[in-house]
Amino acid sequence: MSLRIATFNVENLMSRFDFSGFRNELRQDRSLKLFDIKTEAEYRTLEQARTIAHTDDTRQLTALAIAETGADILCLQEVDDLDALKAFEYGYLFKMIGHGYRNKYMIDGNDGRGIDVAVMMREETRDGQPITFENMQSHAHLTYADLDLFDDAIAETNQPQDRVFRRDCLEIDVRIGKRPLTIYVVHFKSMGSPRNGMDGRTATMAVRKAEARAVRRIIEDRFGSGKTAGKRWVICGDMNDYQERVIISGDRTNGYIFEPVREAESSVDIFTSDGFAENVVQRRDEMDRWTLFHTRGPEERHLCQLDYILLSPSLAESNASRVPDIVRAGQPFRTIFPDGQAPERYPRTGWDRPKASDHCPVAITLDMV
Repeated sequence: MSLRIATFNVENLMSRFDFSGFRNELRQDRSLKLFDIKTEAEYRTLEQARTIAHTDDTRQLTALAIAETGADILCLQEVDDLDALKAFEYGYLFKMIGHGYRNKYMIDGNDGRGIDVAVMMREETRDGQPITFENMQSHAHLTYADLDLFDDAIAETNQPQDRVFRRDCLEIDVRIGKRPLTIYVVHFKSMGSPRNGMDGRTATMAVRKAEARAVRRIIEDRFGSGKTAGKRWVICGDMNDYQERVIISGDRTNGYIFEPVREAESSVDIFTSDGFAENVVQRRDEMDRWTLFHTRGPEERHLCQLDYILLSPSLAESNASRVPDIVRAGQPFRTIFPDGQAPERYPRTGWDRPKASDHCPVAITLDMV
């Protein structure tokens, strides 16, 4: 009896328009900067047209990437609401895979833009075992004070009563056949731009570390400290942090050079350093673990893993031979691939856009023994 589970940041699956770019140039699409737009009414009309024109190709590519995962349970990040998820599933996924993800779950979290985490699941696995939903719980309400996580590093940017999770830690209990499984879906604080003399990752590290500690505390409280190793649970999501990178130098003319580098610290270490959970993507070759291509131009380019499936020790041990898949065929052509990794892109993929997402889905098949 097996289960196929995947995680995917689908990048702004929205059901509404964002007009904030009229007053905030940082949020204005680059295509509109080419035009002399006089009024907000004119901007709104053009932004609506731009968004609609881009969305159809983008969501076809998103659906193709999801279909390629072959997942029974799909953990998503950056979903606007259930209506957006239902419209996407019916209008795009259904046309590719038929009656697939009938069951959809999400709760409004804390994100200021309204993007949330969500779960879609089939009614049964590929090998015919029923997938039974049992319970769902949000942890978006938890504060630093609630979990005793307020410290000097957090005090630089937050107050004790501020909420720990920038989005949520969504906890969902299911049964695969008769086997229980608990899924935690997360989307940690983004790195952002450099600030206060620090790079964006360093400046926001304390917040992500607190989120990781909070997730770990939730799991320990649920199953009992010292008893988590023997339970079936999985953490899925975009943690906006990496333990290692593949730094890219060179150019197309003279060739690219790829250098793997291990980071001194990461919020993900809170899960993996003492064996609390296993990052199964680490089972892949060190040059082939990345789920995102980052660039701020030729001077700053790297490949890194931001998207994780972390297994409890019990699940990891019973699936020791399982290696996760990373779906990269929806990446834009600007993504620089190490030799031998570039896939055949989906039709209509662009240089920068349209694309399935800036992230790649990660999927793994688990034996539920």
